[in-house]
Amino acid sequence: MTWSAETLARAHGIIARYPQRRSAVMPLLYIAMREDGRLTDDGMRQVAELTGLTPAQVQSVASFYVMYKTEAQGKYLVSVCSSISCFLLGADDVLHAVEQAAGVPAGEADDEIGVEHAECIGACGGAPACLVNFELVEGLTPEKATEMIEWLRNAKPDVINADELQTLFGGRRSFDWAIKEENGAIGPYPAFPPFGTAAHNTEPLEPGRRPMSNSQPAPPEGGTS
Repeated sequence: MTWSAETLARAHGIIARYPQRRSAVMPLLYIAMREDGRLTDDGMRQVAELTGLTPAQVQSVASFYVMYKTEAQGKYLVSVCSSISCFLLGADDVLHAVEQAAGVPAGEADDEIGVEHAECIGACGGAPACLVNFELVEGLTPEKATEMIEWLRNAKPDVINADELQTLFGGRRSFDWAIKEENGAIGPYPAFPPFGTAAHNTEPLEPGRRPMSNSQPAPPEGGTS
């Protein structure tokens, strides 16, 4: 399988940023996930060809880091932190609420939602915390976790944005977030605009929900704000 011309152009643009093309292996793995929805053998072979590595070397990187997924994760990957701070503050209850609301046990996925344990995600001050498509929400309760899963099922947002998640479902945060995040994730992989895995968060919130503070709709293409 060969990537599209657009994807190959994006990949070559990323490779050009590095003094050695092999150094681009990790970004290109995200592009492979974006192209196929998960890491496939064909995708990893494409990364190997572009970086001058062997397929085995690429696979060794992909299998070492947990954010690279070789199995389909659905449209929304919900990763509940189970490290010590989150565990002590009720992460197990949050995970059970997510599993029950989604109808998906941890470690599995259906066509829409995947559920997993996650090791420390760096939000100990806002425990318990979780990620949805690697977008953070802190101070999550079992009740809010249930609401969040129902929202994912019913609203089916195209873009998952951390600020929006925190506004709708979060509680205590580790610290005040200084910069409003305009971009969000478009699939079960981290949102990086240069990799084609992010999009501007322009979708309105579900009716009846409280909008993000100071949020404004994006101007129309070619227009002004």
